[in-house]
Amino acid sequence: MNMQTQVLHTSPAELRLAADIIRNGGLVGLPTETVYGLGANGLDPAAVEKIFIAKGRPQDNPLILHIAEAAQLRDYCHSIPETAWTLAERFWPGPLTMVLPVRDVVPKTTTANLDTVAMRCPQTPATREIIRLAGVPIAAPSANLSGKPSTTTAAHVLHDMDGKIDAIVDGGPCRVGVESTIVDLTGDRPRLLRPGGVTPEQLLAVLGDLVIDKAVTAQISNDAVVRAPGMKYKHYAPAAEVIIVSGSREGAAAYIRRNFSAGSHVLCFEEELPLFEGLPTTAYGREDAPETLSAGLFAALRALDVPGVQRIFARCPEGGGIAYAVQNRLRKSAGFHIVNGDTE
Repeated sequence: MNMQTQVLHTSPAELRLAADIIRNGGLVGLPTETVYGLGANGLDPAAVEKIFIAKGRPQDNPLILHIAEAAQLRDYCHSIPETAWTLAERFWPGPLTMVLPVRDVVPKTTTANLDTVAMRCPQTPATREIIRLAGVPIAAPSANLSGKPSTTTAAHVLHDMDGKIDAIVDGGPCRVGVESTIVDLTGDRPRLLRPGGVTPEQLLAVLGDLVIDKAVTAQISNDAVVRAPGMKYKHYAPAAEVIIVSGSREGAAAYIRRNFSAGSHVLCFEEELPLFEGLPTTAYGREDAPETLSAGLFAALRALDVPGVQRIFARCPEGGGIAYAVQNRLRKSAGFHIVNGDTE
């Protein structure tokens, strides 16, 4: 697949052009508050198929269907629980995806043959306007090559998708920087399938109950049938080996210095830069401002996805809130390879 990829902006005329491309079966890189998405008409199996081809994405990895407003849930889902409307009122438009029972109008290509569909109403006004103008829901995973770090700028999308997709809408850098939170509302209890910009604490405050799926905290089998994107396969990873070094700052720095070799690189918090003086180091945000870590993580991982970087020693935030989502993405990029600098 080789085509001329146009870079569009958010003027009314260019949003109309993006909507026309989607409606006519093409692919468009779309800005959202989480990461850039690779969008197609979610009701057109041939268009959706192009997403999998462009990304090199496994066919059993379901896609998120993006809508312009909560009322459209009724068009694509049935048996919608009251909790879904409560969550939509509280968090939409925003970085929350809900898994719900799917209507037959949504093709199996979009849902990976499941009887559920993942639904989201994104915060970015330009993308909601494209959905409205296209008149169809937009299926969109992150706009990166499958398994690689996600795209948080239009330049990232162009790097991975130039010549493979029709257009990219440049809406500037993504505010949240990690993919949406996914909560499954089809079981007896709400289940967190992927942490993101809406935190577990925020969900609990609304729902009163929340189960954390094992895919959030550990690698699951590639044979497993999953209900949402990002739950299996090694994800978000540069070509280099990623090793998370936990423990105290001093212990982690001592471990990294002991094990550092040619081709190694340190990914750390800004506060820790003095500890790694003399080593090739990238800071991706501040530990005391976890939202900067989520906004900076994928850009940093992509910058380190270059020849010559063979191993990345990464520092990972602890605790809840948005730090929990950063922790999840870094652990997946490391294939859950974690060492404790204080004890090893």
